Amino acid sequence: MEMDRMKYPFEASFAEIMANPDPFVSMIFSSLESEFLVLPKGHGFIEYPDFEKAYEALKRATCGFTTWDSAELAETVRKTPLCLIVLRTILGFTPPEWAYIATRRTGVAITQGFARALDRKIRMAPFSPLRLTKVTEQRLVALIETAVQLLLSPPLTAGSGELHRLEKADTKEGIYSVQSLAGLGVPYAMLLYERLLGRPFAGHRDSVSELVGDSLESAIEDILARAGISYRKTRRAEKIPGFDQAPDFIIPDEFNPQVVIEAKITEDDGTARDKITRIQHLASLSTRSGSDGILRFEVVACIAGRGFGVRREDIKKLILATRGKVFTLKTLDRLVDYTRLREFRVKK
Repeated sequence: MEMDRMKYPFEASFAEIMANPDPFVSMIFSSLESEFLVLPKGHGFIEYPDFEKAYEALKRATCGFTTWDSAELAETVRKTPLCLIVLRTILGFTPPEWAYIATRRTGVAITQGFARALDRKIRMAPFSPLRLTKVTEQRLVALIETAVQLLLSPPLTAGSGELHRLEKADTKEGIYSVQSLAGLGVPYAMLLYERLLGRPFAGHRDSVSELVGDSLESAIEDILARAGISYRKTRRAEKIPGFDQAPDFIIPDEFNPQVVIEAKITEDDGTARDKITRIQHLASLSTRSGSDGILRFEVVACIAGRGFGVRREDIKKLILATRGKVFTLKTLDRLVDYTRLREFRVKK
């Protein structure tokens, strides 16, 4: 096949790429793989049987969602912490959103950091009774009181052209909606519609986004380690002298950068464009202060995900910015041989 006879951009000279970049774009497109159908569970993933157990505990504590007593709910949550996440799911809020509205309604200061930390603590030990200080108990009660207020409020309305966050099948009419769906079951069409609005697995996908990225970075680390190459892996938002945006990997280190690697995964084409722009910026830094056209360091891009396989012009920019040093999961095994990394290889 013609595709089999073509070169990847990292196998070609920069002059070949400049003369006709389109075939190299096609090669990158052909090697891109996506794992968007499979997500890592990550630490603190809540299995459905556990969620259902907490749901039933909350249902008993409210007498089938008919009696909403804040003190009784607080005690239930203390004994079975996962009930708090079930309650939050009914509201449809993120932990920071719940903290914000609870602060506004009760006057109790609940930081977003506290809300996230409490949510994670519960996920890690969903059935271990909570040990509360005076302050954390006050905040927990404020969250629960706010939830009760919202569910006991009159039916919600929004202005023309607006949609209220609680205008959902299970909260539109407050506790009556909750009782109805709990007793009769959810109409399938409405369930599908709410999934359309909320994106299936959106919250979990966001919570494990770093783990998804870690899979590519881990593969790169394994390749570098097996070749005996010294490298510096940067932390998120870390400040590195000489870089206004720290690359993911610096070889051999930030004091003498010779190769920098950016590892990027995205399933969204808009995000892909932003990540390509970041790599282009790194490429501009590599030529700055150089003499006689010699690069200060080589920029290598390792990409994955269907988001990169949408806009040909963006991939062309990426190939030109890195002078062809673009690798995918399919070609990652050639990372050392076709970059300056081979100069630092100790093991074969």
